[in-house]
Amino acid sequence: MAYNEKLVDRTREIISRTHKRVEEKRMFGGLCFMVNDKMCLGVEQERLMVRIDPDKYEEAMGKDGCQPMDFTGKIMKGFVFVDIDALNTIKKLEYWVGLALEFNKKAKATKKKKK
Repeated sequence: MAYNEKLVDRTREIISRTHKRVEEKRMFGGLCFMVNDKMCLGVEQERLMVRIDPDKYEEAMGKDGCQPMDFTGKIMKGFVFVDIDALNTIKKLEYWVGLALEFNKKAKATKKKKK
């Protein structure tokens, strides 16, 4: 599956305003933004994957276009999908990117595999 390049560009621009340690990786059929060596956001064709504070999960679920992340068949609390139609303004996208970047400060880094 290809990812939405326009959404990638918009997301990249917002992240780059405040963060320099950003790596982009192809994962999950899309493009993931790793901030400070931690998975933060992902872009697919029709939705944005957002890693958020699990304490803010219920609040986020009440937002327009937000759905639970069930990529593996089970709901992953702390991760949500946001439909691209709900990201039609810069302010809306900034909200979700900001939520992910805020949690990124305290999120645990993914353990690196030994080579």
